[in-house]
Amino acid sequence: MEAVDGEALGRSRGGLSSTLHLAVDTCCRVLAVILSAGQAGDNPHLIPLLDQVRPPLGYRRPAGWWFRVIADKAYSARATRGYLRRRRIAATIPEKKDQLAQRRKRGARGGRPYTFDPEIYKRRNVVERAIARLKRYRALASRYAKRAVIHRSQILLVATADWLS
Repeated sequence: MEAVDGEALGRSRGGLSSTLHLAVDTCCRVLAVILSAGQAGDNPHLIPLLDQVRPPLGYRRPAGWWFRVIADKAYSARATRGYLRRRRIAATIPEKKDQLAQRRKRGARGGRPYTFDPEIYKRRNVVERAIARLKRYRALASRYAKRAVIHRSQILLVATADWLS
């Protein structure tokens, strides 16, 4: 079977697969969903994912209504951190070892180290729990849907049911 463009299927070690990118709240409820090919990187999908999330109606500060983005090292690119800073979104993202070494090598010109709170980072498990809640449904766990649009619709349907329960 061959990967089809636009269907969020890509070749990885295990064969054809897709990656699910989620934005969730602290109660493990899905706020936004993006599907990508299995071999695609995580970082390029963060900004479009955050752009899908809208502030609640009547909220006064639309530019900085987020409280915090908690993500793993895959999202530690300088451009991503700059985007979050411009939107006034607090970020708890660990720095990759190679980035840390490069900054230290540059000395004073390398800039200040990024703030990272390990206690806040422990709350990153809400994303993993949200994925586990979605994958309780067998059709989502094994992606029976061939079309990406149908698979994303199934995810949104289950997420809506989760919001209502």
